[in-house]
Amino acid sequence: MATHNFIAPDLDYMKETHFAGREDWIELGLNVSGIGKFEGIVGNSQTLLNVLDLVRAVAATDSTVLVLGETGTGKELIARALHNNSCRCGRPFVKLNCSAIPSELLESELFGHEKGAFTGAIGQKIGRFEMADTGTLFLDEIGDIPLALQPKLLRVLQEQEFERLGSCRTHRISVRLIAATNRNLDEMLSRNEFRSDLYYRLNVFPIVVPPLRERREDVAPLVAHFVENFARRMSKRIDQIPQETWDALTSYSWPGNVRELQNLVERAAILSRNGVLANPLPVLVSEQLVANSTVPDPISLQGAPGTFMDSQRAIILQALHGAEWVVGGPQGAAARLGLKRTTLIAKMRKLGISRSSRRSETVGLAGG
Repeated sequence: MATHNFIAPDLDYMKETHFAGREDWIELGLNVSGIGKFEGIVGNSQTLLNVLDLVRAVAATDSTVLVLGETGTGKELIARALHNNSCRCGRPFVKLNCSAIPSELLESELFGHEKGAFTGAIGQKIGRFEMADTGTLFLDEIGDIPLALQPKLLRVLQEQEFERLGSCRTHRISVRLIAATNRNLDEMLSRNEFRSDLYYRLNVFPIVVPPLRERREDVAPLVAHFVENFARRMSKRIDQIPQETWDALTSYSWPGNVRELQNLVERAAILSRNGVLANPLPVLVSEQLVANSTVPDPISLQGAPGTFMDSQRAIILQALHGAEWVVGGPQGAAARLGLKRTTLIAKMRKLGISRSSRRSETVGLAGG
């Protein structure tokens, strides 16, 4: 019997128990590898779990972390996970996309300025470093910081002090820096586009976020989550995904990674009719992907009906059978599915799975 980690999340249960009072979590996704401390990270592939192990190892320190990876892989989610697992959790988490700010304004954005410091400075401004004091500052697209500004950034990292533009007063802070980029900083060093001293100061603990094509096992749970997410937002019933759609989605290389997957699932949800998820990929592309694919079907349910409810039930029963109906513990069904014990119990209640049905369910699995 094939094994897999695909399970559509129970959004109501998650929201009530782990995300009370949070309105932004639904846009980020759900964690299936350690609820709460890794919110927004969906997947249970070994490649992703290896990254989360690195996050756990360095989060407890105050070391600078450099998060590397392609666009759309979820580098900000890794930064948030580092903050949430650190002793600074509960303190400010401030972020800034360095490529989104004009270079002439970036220094003021980082360090702040006093009234009259330059033309247009009509009042005092607090910079991101000052806002992040006692907490974490996440600088995305760090490779886009101008060379002229890099020495001042290096000083803040080394000395934990700075001056606002137009001021001689030194401000001391305690900030943990996490930087991210999708650019090759080694190549930028060779072209003298990035300072070597700043690079070595940033590169204390690098974490490479894998592209989605290297963690194909996570495509199925990501699709399931986004489908349920968008169905709820659009007030639509979507409970079936045709096999050809699964084949296309799991065979595609996803050059835009998780962000592209999310956008395509949203498109498919808009086009869905009669509870069936449309294939968001062009027909010719889908046919070519399926024809050329050598990737095994990650969600083969061996004849199980193609609805979310039936799929979840089959997967949970499969995990329970493999764990000899032990729910908790390191070898239990919950661990096999990457869920908390309480989450799995709630899912079992919802699907009508109980220990009293163990005999009949086990016989059914064996016969399937």
